[in-house]
Amino acid sequence: MLQKIGVWLIVGLVLFTVFKQFDKPKEQNQVTYSQFMDDAKAGKVRRVDVQGRTLQVTPNDGSKYSIITPGDIWMVGDLMKYGVQVTGKADDEPNLLVSALYYLGPTLLIIGFWFFMMRQMQGGGKGGAFSFGKSKARLIDENSNTVTFADVAGCDEAKEEVFEIVDFLKDPQKFQKLGGRIPHGILLVGPPGTGKTLIARAIAGEAKVPFFAISGSDFVEMFVGVGASRVRDMFENAKKNSPCIIFIDEIDAVGRHRGAGMGGGNDEREQTLNQMLVEMDGFESNSGVIVVAATNRSDVLDRALLRPGRFDRQVHVGLPDIRGREQILQVHMRKVPIDPDVNAAVLARGTPGFSGADLANLVNESALFAARRNKRAVDMKDFEDAKDKIYMGPERKSAVMREEERRNTAYHESGHAVVAKSLPKADPVHKVTIMPRGMALGVTWQLPEFDRVNLYKDRMMEELAILFGGRAAEEVFLNSMSTGASNDFERATKMARDMVTRYGMSDSLGTMVYVDTESESMFGRQSSKTVSELTQQKVDAEIRALVDSQYALARSILEQNRDKVEAMVAALLEMETIDAEQITDIMEGRPPRMPKLPAATTFGNSAGTAGPAAGSAPATA
Repeated sequence: MLQKIGVWLIVGLVLFTVFKQFDKPKEQNQVTYSQFMDDAKAGKVRRVDVQGRTLQVTPNDGSKYSIITPGDIWMVGDLMKYGVQVTGKADDEPNLLVSALYYLGPTLLIIGFWFFMMRQMQGGGKGGAFSFGKSKARLIDENSNTVTFADVAGCDEAKEEVFEIVDFLKDPQKFQKLGGRIPHGILLVGPPGTGKTLIARAIAGEAKVPFFAISGSDFVEMFVGVGASRVRDMFENAKKNSPCIIFIDEIDAVGRHRGAGMGGGNDEREQTLNQMLVEMDGFESNSGVIVVAATNRSDVLDRALLRPGRFDRQVHVGLPDIRGREQILQVHMRKVPIDPDVNAAVLARGTPGFSGADLANLVNESALFAARRNKRAVDMKDFEDAKDKIYMGPERKSAVMREEERRNTAYHESGHAVVAKSLPKADPVHKVTIMPRGMALGVTWQLPEFDRVNLYKDRMMEELAILFGGRAAEEVFLNSMSTGASNDFERATKMARDMVTRYGMSDSLGTMVYVDTESESMFGRQSSKTVSELTQQKVDAEIRALVDSQYALARSILEQNRDKVEAMVAALLEMETIDAEQITDIMEGRPPRMPKLPAATTFGNSAGTAGPAAGSAPATA
């Protein structure tokens, strides 16, 4: 604080001195020396104050003005003879040192201030003028950190991996007496929102040790050397508070491969990484400081970071399974009043592919829906509406759709749904809607009955047919085409290409990979061609065969089930949204039952335009 005050005082002094140079005294009257002497002789001057060669003249009328004397040695005698009152003294000889400082002082101050700031910005000072060289790590002491493993759910394997870290921090002698060495660094790897930061805080909370938290981007500044200075300062503070944990979030911001950038080996990021490597390698076995880092991209980290002695243990924190999602929901439901009809197991089944952050957002959105409806507790309808909003976006009730547009959308979505219900291995259709949400005019949503790990050829072939159901329905029933199937075509083409080129699911091309290899260099991503032109033509022909065969299958199914498509279209035009039970009624030839109030508490909601993937609920817009 005192350093900042001193810096601003220097800045103010420099500015004051500079402005003072331009502050010239204003001359009140333009009177010549001859005119002044004539006025004095005529008795018009009452008083003269002499200050060196400057005369402050006071005429009889009381006004004042200043003039410079040309060095008249008889002036004072003449003035006294004319009856003018003369006061003052002769000015001293000018001090050369004072004059030099007066004229050169501002320049010297500016130069000195500039060197001072540069030295501090580059980490040369202990604290830095504005603490540029100080670490930005936020310290959470053991009394403030209340997060424990009880607050972490859905990642039991990850908790088991890091639990021995807690034992080491509590009782290091238990490991050291047997010659064991706890890992200096632990790297938490996983998709965003899976709880990596929460696990790191839980380790410190369980062990009751200080927790230093910082992001990888906080090390990097525009001045070279600042990041390295912050790394040194952070580790010094950590050693003073050992045993403790240093948590670096998004470490890939500074930990990427060295030499891959245009800046060579002297850029700020690489200097910061080098300092981090030195600090971690310099740990003593009993230092009691453990570094926990998190990243979504472990593949881009420098190999020196991952070698033994640094981040020699990687813990994968993946998306939770159905049991993990149920546990996470129960953790977050403690914070809101829940209606007795809410079933966490049902919600867990209806949210495949959700991360811990997604589930926390689901509970929060549900509470907001309940608050808007002036409810005392959050019920299942609120959770259903929240899932609809998260998957598909908010309802665009203000969107004005012509009746013809609604009818075309109903045929498109009915085509997806009827094809999906007619194929034996397709995921069950949960909901079909023509209510505009987000960017989609309508959505057909399929909900898997269990978490899926692998994709199989027969299921992928059926998924291709389902994706083509919308366009096939437009051609069969409307005898036209629209742009609404563009996203379906993109996903179908990508899936068919992956089946042929990546997964070896082509009988004619066999089990080979036909994808050009890609690599990263200092100029970005580069691809090397490994497929000949003749082979590429065969690949394109095989993709075309897959697409055409499944499009023909979708069209055939719709032509055989015209009555069911027409019945579903009529239901959608009347109710806008139909659920799994109503879809089953239509497919079995019965009139669809009226919707239940509150909304159906079956499993899940539509997923907007999200593509089908392992563990996710596919939806077709």
